[in-house]
Amino acid sequence: MCAESVTRLERVSHNYGAAVALREVTLDIPAGCMAGVIGPDGVGKSTLLALITGVRRLQDGQVHTLGGDMTDRRHRRLCHHRIAYMPQGLGRNLYPTLSVFENIDFFGRLFGQPEAERRARIADLLQATGLAPFAARPAGKLSGGMKQKLGLCCALIHDPDLLVLDEPTTGVDPLSRRQFWELIDRIRRRRPGMSVLVATAYMEEAERFDWLAAMDDGRVIASGAPETFKTQTGARTLEAAFIALLPAEKRAGHQAVVVTPRAVEETQVPAIEAEGLTRRFGQFTAVDHVSFRIYRGEIFGFLGSNGCGKTTTMKMLTGLLPATEGEARLFGRPLAGGDLETRRRVGYMSQTFSLYGELTLRQNLELHARLYHLPKAQIGPRVEELLRDFDLEAVADQRPESLPLGIRQRLQLATAVLHGPEMLILDEPTSGVDPVARDQFWHYLIDLSRNKGVTIFISTHFMNEAERCDRISLMHAGRVLAVGAPDELMRAHGAATLEEAFIFRLEEAVRETAVAPSSEPSAQEEGVLPVAHQRPVVERRFNPGRLWAYARRESMELLRDPIRLAFALLGPLLLMLTFGYGISLDVEDLPYAVYDQDQSLESRTLLENFSGSRYFIERPPAQSAEELMRRLKSGELKLALEIPTDFGRRLLQGETPEVGIWIDGTMPFRAETIRGYVTGLALHYLEQQTARGYDFQGRSAALPVNLETRFLYNQAFKSVYAILPGVIMLMLVLIPAMMTAVGVVREKETGSIANFRATPVTRFEFLAGKQLPYVAVSLLSFLSMLLMSWLVFGVSVKGSFVALALGGILYILATTGFGLFMSSFTKSQVAAIFATAVISIVPSVNFSGLLVPVSSLSGGGRFLGLAFPSSWFEQISIGTLTKGLGLSTLWQNHLALAGFAMVFIVAALVALPKQEN
Repeated sequence: MCAESVTRLERVSHNYGAAVALREVTLDIPAGCMAGVIGPDGVGKSTLLALITGVRRLQDGQVHTLGGDMTDRRHRRLCHHRIAYMPQGLGRNLYPTLSVFENIDFFGRLFGQPEAERRARIADLLQATGLAPFAARPAGKLSGGMKQKLGLCCALIHDPDLLVLDEPTTGVDPLSRRQFWELIDRIRRRRPGMSVLVATAYMEEAERFDWLAAMDDGRVIASGAPETFKTQTGARTLEAAFIALLPAEKRAGHQAVVVTPRAVEETQVPAIEAEGLTRRFGQFTAVDHVSFRIYRGEIFGFLGSNGCGKTTTMKMLTGLLPATEGEARLFGRPLAGGDLETRRRVGYMSQTFSLYGELTLRQNLELHARLYHLPKAQIGPRVEELLRDFDLEAVADQRPESLPLGIRQRLQLATAVLHGPEMLILDEPTSGVDPVARDQFWHYLIDLSRNKGVTIFISTHFMNEAERCDRISLMHAGRVLAVGAPDELMRAHGAATLEEAFIFRLEEAVRETAVAPSSEPSAQEEGVLPVAHQRPVVERRFNPGRLWAYARRESMELLRDPIRLAFALLGPLLLMLTFGYGISLDVEDLPYAVYDQDQSLESRTLLENFSGSRYFIERPPAQSAEELMRRLKSGELKLALEIPTDFGRRLLQGETPEVGIWIDGTMPFRAETIRGYVTGLALHYLEQQTARGYDFQGRSAALPVNLETRFLYNQAFKSVYAILPGVIMLMLVLIPAMMTAVGVVREKETGSIANFRATPVTRFEFLAGKQLPYVAVSLLSFLSMLLMSWLVFGVSVKGSFVALALGGILYILATTGFGLFMSSFTKSQVAAIFATAVISIVPSVNFSGLLVPVSSLSGGGRFLGLAFPSSWFEQISIGTLTKGLGLSTLWQNHLALAGFAMVFIVAALVALPKQEN
């Protein structure tokens, strides 16, 4: 039986903004037993468990777990070695691309287990859970029940003293649920002193727990053994007892669901007919020749194991997904993807909330009324009718994201029936909804079926809901196993309950396909769990093994994502080619034409400077000034010259003749460059004339100063020598930062961030482990860009390669550190990528020296240039590639880059708390 408390809460409250999750909860949870926290979604169960495990930061009150205060950092760190935490959701603590073995191995590394011990434990756990034949299968390709077993293996790898499971069987089929709890029972027999704390919304499975705490609206409304609940309320079932314990206002008007018999017409035309319906995804067959009929006004239940094809079948019946083979008919008409008239007769409610969270409930209904083309005069009254019928009037002007799941589900059903459909297809509509709301939901469905003749096709994992259906079908591995009324199926299998009949038929189907590699492990295949062997807890603030565990896992995920890897390695090379060939500041081969009215030796000598220059290409001369302007306007010419009739004579007489020069100024930079070229050629012409000994007034003369211009570092005056160093700088800030920016926030979105919060991993180990693979990939990209610049563009390292390599390493550490920092506080991958791209590109392009030297900037522009690492690496890149500089000149830039890398890592450490707020 239960010993003293494993955890104690005193006046604990917790808020999420204006939403209250817990309200002064005081609770003692006994140790050494199976304790449960029951209640629907949104009552505070997950928050309570997160506070108990130290995953979430305590706001108000006291929490003592395993004999210590959870606000004490040292005790919390020690508890992470003794607590195993499975977050809510199927496979939320798993990594889909990693295999079954690799997932468990990762957790073993987090807890510092040596390889021999780790492998022995993994083999024991896989054998005990029946997952041994599937050790090499990716976690993302497991069924729901298998995912939960794998998650349990990951949690048990270190033999915890407290196992915390947050709704581990929500959305799991009855057979997998039974296997899961049988596994938990075997674990408890192996380790009788281990405490197990479970949150669940399934009342029938809570009956097996030793102790329960019932929650509603952030408060504990009762606690004790399940029998105590039923005795206290006089209820026959735990679900009825829970309803009786709810506040009077919540259970006011609640009535038991009674299903009246359906009037059957012999000549009825089926509402739904499926004949050989099949759907394949590549080589995988999700639905395999499914056939059934559903009649008008019938409530037809769709039951089956996780991943058996229920949702795929429903999508084919609504036209959302085309069938590979077979035919579906709605109301006697074949369903075609473009048959909108038939599809308007159907209402569909998806498994997950699919409405607009940024719109209020009323706005969502009004929007869908317009989408269904309801007459404008009917929209207002119809919306008000639905708000009243579904008891949504009090929250009509609130957004659904701030409301409990039960209200959101009622909104989804109201939207599905908005246009008065003749058929409703509902995919697990009551998952996570409290019993009272679920019964209200069914009252409405029965009314639609019996009084309005609406056909209802519903999938569910609740057996008491399946018993309310007129007929049900049992499905497994894409095939329909049986169809019939619930009592008929129970009699056919000699079962006392529908759940027993369902499990019996599923186990039979599993045995039939046991040789197939996709089969589910049965209870008979599961072995006996080995005897636990505790390892002493050694507290280490830094453990390179944990850092390597995250670096290794991130590397495996990166290597198994070819698109992301190609983006990292080929993206910079493609952009270098684009920049190198597509963007050029060189001004050469400029077409020009001349209207020479003088035709003198002096005019011809002047024009020879243009025709002999590599910057200009001569076009046929013009015959008039009007022709010259027309050709310039059309874009044929970029430069036009008009020489007057007395040019040569006036020049020889020492006068200053005028030459008309017109330049296409649509591109100011190019126009300014052309003007410089023209000025240079004019000066060259005067030097030639002076060298001939003429001062243009009959005297010999010479220029008093000999001017000779030379270009240093880029004698060929090619823009590629300026562009490529800048491209390398841009690529090493943009792509590494963007790739690293999704590292942390992706784990927030998938829920695997709980592994960081609930294990001994420190923030530095987590962040550095996430960063290292991207540093390695970025270094490889850096070397490939240097190789391409040399082989393709002829730009090689003229200075110190050591200085360039060291600068590249420090720059990559800084840019990936910046990506980590952005990922640490953003909440979505999209936000992280956009924010990182914008913030890194603006200073890198405008203020790094790529376009304008930083030394020539002033004020805010100069500050922005020096406050971001790009400008410091740009000087290293262009200095070593074109100027021949080395460490002795560039050491200050290296020092600055090292400082940026440290600053960004420290900022990421500060922005990512170990506990969730």
